[in-house]
Amino acid sequence: MDLPALRCFQVVARYEHVSRAAEELRVAQPSVSRTISRLEAELGVRLFDRRGRRIHLNEHGAAFLRRVDRALRELDDGARELADAAERNRRVTLAAETLLTVTGLLVRFRAAHPGIEVRLRQSSADAMARRLRTREVDLCVASQPLVGPGLVSELLLREEVLLAVPDGHRLAGREAVPLSALEGEPLVTPGRGHWQRVLADRLFARAGVEPVVVCEGDEPGAVVSLVAAGLGVALLPAMARTSEVRGPLSWVRIAEPGCHRELRLVRDGGAPHSTAARLFAAFALDHFRTVGAAAATAESAAGADAAAGAAADATA
Repeated sequence: MDLPALRCFQVVARYEHVSRAAEELRVAQPSVSRTISRLEAELGVRLFDRRGRRIHLNEHGAAFLRRVDRALRELDDGARELADAAERNRRVTLAAETLLTVTGLLVRFRAAHPGIEVRLRQSSADAMARRLRTREVDLCVASQPLVGPGLVSELLLREEVLLAVPDGHRLAGREAVPLSALEGEPLVTPGRGHWQRVLADRLFARAGVEPVVVCEGDEPGAVVSLVAAGLGVALLPAMARTSEVRGPLSWVRIAEPGCHRELRLVRDGGAPHSTAARLFAAFALDHFRTVGAAAATAESAAGADAAAGAAADATA
C-alpha cells in the first residue's frame, strides 16, 4: 500500500467515476482501474460496488476513506510545516464562488507581496468545505455559510444586494421597490447553489413572488452584462456597480429586510497555516475593511446628493 495508491483511491472515491478521477490525476483510465484493483486485493475487501459501467463507494470504502483522508491530511500538514520552517512555502491557495469578488484583493496583494504565489480555485460552497478539509486550499472567500467541523470564519464585508435593471426599464430611476414589483419579471441569475440564487429563492418565497427565470448558469460575472443587454433583471451585490460592463443599467434598492450578503474568509481551524496563508488572510481583512469604508462613504455622499436634489426640486 503506497502513497500514490491512496491518493488515487481518494480521488476516485470523491468522484465515484474512474474517467473523471483519471482526468484530475492526469493518468490513463486503465492505470486508475488497476491501482484500485490492486488496493482492494491488498485489503481483501471491495471498496466500490460495480453496477454496469458505474461505481459506488460502499460501506467498506467509506470507512477506509475516512482513515485515508486523515492520514493524507497529516502528511500534507507535516510537509507544509517543514516547508514553512525552511521558508520555502511561498504559496497560498484560495477558493471563491466567483473570482470577480477577489480580483481587487489579488491586484493589491500581488503588488505588496510579489514573492508569494497565489493559486485560485472557483468552487461551490460544498466544494469549498471539502477542499478545506482535504487541504486542497488554504482559505476560502464565501458568501454563504460553509458547513464542516472545525471551520472558522471571519467577516470580510457586509453589503447590500441591489436590483439591477436595464436603462429604460419601468423600474429604472426608482429609489426602492418591493419584491412584489418583480412578479412575473424576467430574472437573470446564477444556477442553484450559488449564493445569489439561494438569496433570491429565499426572498421571493417569503414574499410569495414568482419571477420568471430566463437565464441561469455558472458564470456569475456575466450576469451584469446580460442585464445591460436587456435580457432581464438581477439581484447583485453593491460591489457589482463598479464592474466594467458594456451597456447602461440602473440600480434600485430592494425595500425588504435581509437583502444583503456577508462575505467571509473561511479556514480550517485545525490545520497549520503557512506564513504566506496567514499574511494573505490578514491582508484580505484589511482590504475589505477599506472597501467597506469606501462604499459607506460613497453611499452617504449619494444620499446627501439625492436629498439636496429633492430639496432643490421642492424649492423650484
